[in-house]
Amino acid sequence: MSTTAVTDADLQVLAEQLGRPPRGVVGIAARCVCGRPLVVRTAPRLDDGTPFPTTYYLTCPPAVAAVSTLEASGLMKELTARLEQDEELAAAYRRAHEAYLAGREELGHVEEIAGISAGGMPTRVKCLHVLVGHALAAGPGVNPVGDEVLELLRDEWRPDRCAC
Repeated sequence: MSTTAVTDADLQVLAEQLGRPPRGVVGIAARCVCGRPLVVRTAPRLDDGTPFPTTYYLTCPPAVAAVSTLEASGLMKELTARLEQDEELAAAYRRAHEAYLAGREELGHVEEIAGISAGGMPTRVKCLHVLVGHALAAGPGVNPVGDEVLELLRDEWRPDRCAC
């Protein structure tokens, strides 16, 4: 997983994308093909002291909108049910959880969120945005649910085509 340094220009784009000043950004974990931030890597503790478990945060508005559409369709409930039935998928998802925790731990240990990843990992699917952000940051094969959601999005949004 390669994170690039965050620049002042990136922070301006992020503020535009988010509609507010970005918080806790320590790097850009994935970029659009045009170079704009797609996923940020966030500190596990914000400047005000708040623990922040969401290490990989999807910021690109078209990607966020596409994922939101899938969330509204009830996909999270379907994926959670599959985790309960598919031992191989569940094991891969637990490995994604461990990878997520390891990536956050590289940034610092925060006791309040130790062992807690994001997106519902390792036992349920709670937030597709987090899982897609992790999949984009980590690359194919690390987060199977994030990878599957990216495949489902291909007709509406995909990372190899600029939608900025």
